[in-house]
Amino acid sequence: MGVGKSTVGAMVAERLGCSYRDTDDDIVAEQGRTIADIFVDEGEPAFRAIEKRAVRKALAEHDGVLALGGGAILDADTRALLAGEPVVYLSMDVEEAVKRTGLNTARPLLAVNPRRQWRELMEARRHLYTDVAHAVVATDGRTPEEVAQAVLDALELKTASPGGQPPDPRQEDEWQTR
Repeated sequence: MGVGKSTVGAMVAERLGCSYRDTDDDIVAEQGRTIADIFVDEGEPAFRAIEKRAVRKALAEHDGVLALGGGAILDADTRALLAGEPVVYLSMDVEEAVKRTGLNTARPLLAVNPRRQWRELMEARRHLYTDVAHAVVATDGRTPEEVAQAVLDALELKTASPGGQPPDPRQEDEWQTR
């Protein structure tokens, strides 16, 4: 939550010359209401079922950068689907989370004592993130641009040319200097 997945994901997609998609946005569009409203109206188990379907659909349909909600990893089937994908876990510590989000109550899982709840969520989830991730990129103290570049570096991906086309492998040295 608040790690910058949407901002960084869009930047990485742009640099790779591909599309970006966020399953949280898919859920909001499909349901016609916010994620917080789904949590309040139907509860977390119902939201997680909706989220699981959204992730499965996005992985089947989308060929680009895909951002998942922080709790998507809780589902074993989702983790299995991600096993063959180049997954990056964007990490941050609680102090950075406070700076970025203020740990406000608009996030349904942080409604009461948000600092403690954030820590507990991360303690419960961190091993799931790292088990699935091919790379872990710390976001603390970094700009979104720096994080996006760190993601590309971690996955050893080449950026697209200014026209959006993948680099010509015959000119690889030229692309590494741009």
